[in-house]
Amino acid sequence: MRSRLYESVFFLCLFAIPALAQNPLPPPPPVHRRNVGVAPADGDDAREQIEHDMAKKAAKERVASLKSDTDKLLKLSVELKAYVDKSNENVLSLAVIKKADEIEKLAKSVKEKMKGPN
Repeated sequence: MRSRLYESVFFLCLFAIPALAQNPLPPPPPVHRRNVGVAPADGDDAREQIEHDMAKKAAKERVASLKSDTDKLLKLSVELKAYVDKSNENVLSLAVIKKADEIEKLAKSVKEKMKGPN
Protein backbone atom coordinates (compact mmCIF):
# COMPACT_ATOMS: atom_id res chain seq x y z
CA MET A 1 0.00 0.00 0.00
CA ARG A 2 2.79 2.40 0.87
CA SER A 3 4.65 1.67 -2.32
CA ARG A 4 1.50 2.42 -4.25
CA LEU A 5 1.18 5.77 -2.43
CA TYR A 6 4.82 6.62 -3.19
CA GLU A 7 4.34 5.71 -6.83
CA SER A 8 1.26 7.94 -7.04
CA VAL A 9 3.07 10.89 -5.45
CA PHE A 10 6.09 10.31 -7.70
CA PHE A 11 3.99 10.31 -10.89
CA LEU A 12 1.99 13.29 -9.68
CA CYS A 13 5.22 15.27 -9.14
CA LEU A 14 6.61 14.00 -12.42
CA PHE A 15 3.65 15.42 -14.35
CA ALA A 16 3.06 18.51 -12.18
CA ILE A 17 6.54 20.01 -12.62
CA PRO A 18 6.37 20.27 -16.44
CA ALA A 19 2.80 21.58 -16.17
CA LEU A 20 3.93 24.37 -13.84
CA ALA A 21 6.82 25.21 -16.12
CA GLN A 22 4.39 25.92 -18.97
CA ASN A 23 2.73 28.75 -17.01
CA PRO A 24 5.60 31.00 -15.92
CA LEU A 25 4.98 34.05 -13.76
CA PRO A 26 4.87 37.35 -15.65
CA PRO A 27 8.11 39.32 -15.48
CA PRO A 28 8.21 42.18 -12.97
CA PRO A 29 7.65 45.69 -14.35
CA PRO A 30 10.83 47.57 -15.27
CA VAL A 31 12.27 49.86 -12.63
CA HIS A 32 13.23 53.32 -13.91
CA ARG A 33 16.42 54.51 -12.27
CA ARG A 34 18.86 57.19 -13.31
CA ASN A 35 22.11 55.54 -12.37
CA VAL A 36 25.32 56.93 -13.81
CA GLY A 37 27.18 54.34 -15.84
CA VAL A 38 24.19 52.03 -16.25
CA ALA A 39 22.67 51.87 -19.70
CA PRO A 40 18.90 52.46 -19.67
CA ALA A 41 16.79 49.51 -20.74
CA ASP A 42 14.15 51.45 -22.66
CA GLY A 43 14.72 53.26 -25.98
CA ASP A 44 13.06 56.48 -24.79
CA ASP A 45 15.13 56.47 -21.61
CA ALA A 46 18.27 55.95 -23.66
CA ARG A 47 17.40 58.89 -25.91
CA GLU A 48 16.64 61.09 -22.89
CA GLN A 49 19.96 60.12 -21.30
CA ILE A 50 21.86 60.90 -24.52
CA GLU A 51 20.09 64.26 -24.89
CA HIS A 52 20.86 65.09 -21.25
CA ASP A 53 24.54 64.18 -21.71
CA MET A 54 24.76 66.24 -24.91
CA ALA A 55 23.15 69.26 -23.23
CA LYS A 56 25.55 68.94 -20.32
CA LYS A 57 28.53 68.76 -22.69
CA ALA A 58 27.28 71.76 -24.68
CA ALA A 59 26.89 73.78 -21.47
CA LYS A 60 30.45 72.95 -20.43
CA GLU A 61 31.75 73.97 -23.86
CA ARG A 62 29.75 77.21 -23.71
CA VAL A 63 31.23 78.07 -20.30
CA ALA A 64 34.76 77.32 -21.53
CA SER A 65 34.16 79.53 -24.58
CA LEU A 66 32.80 82.31 -22.36
CA LYS A 67 35.88 82.17 -20.16
CA SER A 68 38.15 82.34 -23.19
CA ASP A 69 36.21 85.23 -24.72
CA THR A 70 36.11 87.22 -21.48
CA ASP A 71 39.86 86.77 -21.07
CA LYS A 72 40.33 88.07 -24.60
CA LEU A 73 37.92 90.93 -23.87
CA LEU A 74 39.96 91.92 -20.82
CA LYS A 75 43.19 91.81 -22.84
CA LEU A 76 41.69 93.98 -25.59
CA SER A 77 40.36 96.47 -23.04
CA VAL A 78 43.80 96.81 -21.45
CA GLU A 79 45.33 97.34 -24.90
CA LEU A 80 42.70 99.96 -25.73
CA LYS A 81 43.41 101.81 -22.51
CA ALA A 82 47.14 101.79 -23.30
CA TYR A 83 46.46 103.20 -26.80
CA VAL A 84 44.19 105.92 -25.41
CA ASP A 85 46.75 106.82 -22.74
CA LYS A 86 49.41 107.24 -25.45
CA SER A 87 47.25 109.51 -27.60
CA ASN A 88 46.46 113.16 -26.89
CA GLU A 89 43.32 115.25 -27.26
CA ASN A 90 44.08 116.15 -30.86
CA VAL A 91 45.07 112.73 -32.22
CA LEU A 92 43.00 109.54 -32.06
CA SER A 93 44.70 106.79 -33.98
CA LEU A 94 42.99 104.38 -36.34
CA ALA A 95 44.28 101.50 -34.18
CA VAL A 96 42.20 102.80 -31.25
CA ILE A 97 39.03 102.79 -33.36
CA LYS A 98 39.72 99.29 -34.70
CA LYS A 99 40.42 98.03 -31.18
CA ALA A 100 37.14 99.53 -29.94
CA ASP A 101 35.23 97.86 -32.80
CA GLU A 102 36.86 94.53 -32.01
CA ILE A 103 35.90 94.89 -28.35
CA GLU A 104 32.32 95.74 -29.31
CA LYS A 105 31.97 92.65 -31.54
CA LEU A 106 33.45 90.38 -28.90
CA ALA A 107 31.24 91.87 -26.19
CA LYS A 108 28.13 91.21 -28.30
CA SER A 109 29.29 87.64 -28.87
CA VAL A 110 29.80 87.13 -25.13
CA LYS A 111 26.35 88.58 -24.43
CA GLU A 112 24.70 86.15 -26.88
CA LYS A 113 26.58 83.19 -25.43
CA MET A 114 25.50 84.16 -21.92
CA LYS A 115 21.86 84.12 -23.01
CA GLY A 116 22.33 80.47 -23.89
CA PRO A 117 20.49 78.35 -26.45
CA ASN A 118 16.84 79.38 -26.63
